[in-house]
Amino acid sequence: MSNICAYTESMDLFDDPRLTAMGLFAEVYAGLSAKTTRTFAEAGLSEVDFETLIRLARSPERRLRMSDLAAQTSMSTSGITRVVDRLEREGLVERRACPNDRRSLYAVLTDAGRKRLEQVLPQHLADIETWFTGLLTPEQLTQFLEALRTIRDVVRPNATAGVAPRHGR
Repeated sequence: MSNICAYTESMDLFDDPRLTAMGLFAEVYAGLSAKTTRTFAEAGLSEVDFETLIRLARSPERRLRMSDLAAQTSMSTSGITRVVDRLEREGLVERRACPNDRRSLYAVLTDAGRKRLEQVLPQHLADIETWFTGLLTPEQLTQFLEALRTIRDVVRPNATAGVAPRHGR
């Protein structure tokens, strides 16, 4: 029997630390999302738009196959198609044919998309520093990032689809 199960048996079911961990995680995510939404809106972006653009910007050649982009964002292929359609109309992303697979398309960050990110990133990074990473010591942040990657790799194994591992990711 695991330690957590033995611990749970001797306490009130509603005080289970697993519930606390999940609840705290959800509260933190909701709070951070609320703190950053205004910055994105002022730049004319939604959270999904920003996530799509930043994933492209951090990918080799600033591009990803549409299927990999969908996997990374946990969106359906039709969902990511709608996002890319909108970003393409705004000139922030373009589609390009995949040279070695005629069935696949790449979503590619345009220069205009890069400029939009460059406009929003200074405030977004300040928001992150104020409401998230700046609240942790460097050691806590390192441990936190390691823990998040461990969990992410199990619950979203395709989260880095199409991208070679890079230091600091």
